[in-house]
Amino acid sequence: MGAIKLELRCPPKVHGVAADPDPDWNLDSLLSELDALEKKLNASSGGPVPFTKNQSRKMAKGRPSTFIMRVSDDEIDDLDDSDDEATSASLVTRKNFNFNNLYMSDESDDESALEVQPYLMDEGNSEEAALFELIHEYQLEVKDEIRNQISALETDLIDGSEKSTSALVRVEKYRDARRDMDKKIDTQYQRKLAEALDNHLTAIQRDHELKSQIEEKKIKSDAAYEEARRKEKALYEEKLRQEKAKAEAEVKLREEAERAAALEVERKAKEAADKLAAEASESVARAVAQQEAVGLHTDGSLANLSSQSEKIQSNQTKKSESATNIMIGDVVKAAKSALIVEQGRLQKFKEIDEKNREIQINFNKDFSSNERDVARLIRQIRGTKDNVRSKASELVKIFSNPACPQSISIAAFAKKVVSHCESPDNAAFACAHVIVMVTSKMPYVMDVLLAEFHMACIFTVPKYIVYSKTAFESKEAYYKALGFREDNGKIENVKDYLKRLESYMRLYGALVQTETPNFQNAHGLKEGWAWLARFLNTLPANVYTAVALNAFLQMAGFALFRRYRRQFKKMLNVISEDYLGALQARGDSELKPIIAEIQSYIEDKKFLKEPEGRALQGALLSSVMVPESDHGYNQPNRNYY
Repeated sequence: MGAIKLELRCPPKVHGVAADPDPDWNLDSLLSELDALEKKLNASSGGPVPFTKNQSRKMAKGRPSTFIMRVSDDEIDDLDDSDDEATSASLVTRKNFNFNNLYMSDESDDESALEVQPYLMDEGNSEEAALFELIHEYQLEVKDEIRNQISALETDLIDGSEKSTSALVRVEKYRDARRDMDKKIDTQYQRKLAEALDNHLTAIQRDHELKSQIEEKKIKSDAAYEEARRKEKALYEEKLRQEKAKAEAEVKLREEAERAAALEVERKAKEAADKLAAEASESVARAVAQQEAVGLHTDGSLANLSSQSEKIQSNQTKKSESATNIMIGDVVKAAKSALIVEQGRLQKFKEIDEKNREIQINFNKDFSSNERDVARLIRQIRGTKDNVRSKASELVKIFSNPACPQSISIAAFAKKVVSHCESPDNAAFACAHVIVMVTSKMPYVMDVLLAEFHMACIFTVPKYIVYSKTAFESKEAYYKALGFREDNGKIENVKDYLKRLESYMRLYGALVQTETPNFQNAHGLKEGWAWLARFLNTLPANVYTAVALNAFLQMAGFALFRRYRRQFKKMLNVISEDYLGALQARGDSELKPIIAEIQSYIEDKKFLKEPEGRALQGALLSSVMVPESDHGYNQPNRNYY
């Protein structure tokens, strides 16, 4: 809305005084201007000049002077904001004021302090009349402005009051809304609190149910564990009973075989002695008959004849004893000293076995966990120095454990070492080092271990049993005496037996050649040399003995040569000429692979080269250095049969 102009045409100047007031004047400026004007007029006339009207207010140039009043948009907006007031009352249209006659306003405003009493001036004094009229008009204008400002202030006050009332109403509404919102939030909070409490109680109940279930499961688990332990104990006792029965059966079978062999030997020796005695009697009778025939019955001749008869009988007795020894050698091929040592070791094993059975019966305790610990340590043996030392130390600690009798641990150690021979990852040289370290601390363990070796493989004695119909009831009994296993009433095949035989002999050969600093080997190279001599002197040449001999040479030949030098070479010559010759004389094509391997060992002088794995490593540097097996002691894949 544009500004509305109110124009009042007035003379621009009267006696040098501007008649058109400044629209931006305030009351103080107007009063000061009027004072200045009054002083100026008084100074020019020497006193008050009467007001006289002498002419019209029209200008000489024929254009009436106008008084311009401007009203801005803001003032009109303030008028629009008042309730139901007519804004048209404040708008004054353009008017022309003429001063042809004396103009006196009948209006009087007692409220205004700015009212100025008009002077009656002569009509001819147009300047004073114009000035008076100008002042009067200005006073009216000021009054109107004051009224407008008061009206505007009242309007503003009313608007402010209305706004305050409206604000109070809004505040009240906001407070009510806020109260409703608080009630709603409080209701939601109470609901959430109830839900949380319900969830908490549900969780507690669930937790109690879970705990009760866990307790029930624990009770059931304990009961199942006790039942499993009871069954395991029953199975263990049954296993012990079966092993005991099996061992007793084997011992009984061996004793029966030896007894039968001895009886057979005695019977044949007796028959041979009777036969020799009969022949001697016949010889004496023939000699007497001849003497009687020629008539030479003198005392001297009879004495000579009696002496000859006694001599013949003595010779026959010696021949009979020799025949008895020959018959014993025909069934059990072994050196007498080796058999005596074997019996001593088996007796020690029998004593410790009986002691362990008494302990198990009296204590009624399961020591299977101790046996598992021993088996675990043996399986973990590797071809490094640190590993060997640590495993030997842990085994000695197990032997010293007061919770388990030492005899139980010793028997478990011997059993697990021998059974570990059959494992494909058996580290023979490393295992031999562990055996030496353990037995040097506890020498009694060596005899028990060797007894376990003798029961598993008779060639570690060395000993061989020859089949005899009179000594054995059947071929199966003979094979059992050799060490063949029986599974479900069926004897294992020769291939599997020879494989086991080789694994036993490899560990035995590794044991006799092991020399560990600061540890004494109770079954060292001296025993290995004795074994080789007894083997070549007593055992026959066949596939069983050939496999045993080859495995022993592969493991112990290097150390035996370093110790005995020329004597060992002589032994190799005996093997090459006599033993291999006897094998070749058998004419069995299945013996060719083993003959070729032993012959290659001697001719290629493989005894000069240290066997792989004999020297323990300082540490396994990386997996690249580890062969296919865990230890680097893979047994050669041989096929002798």
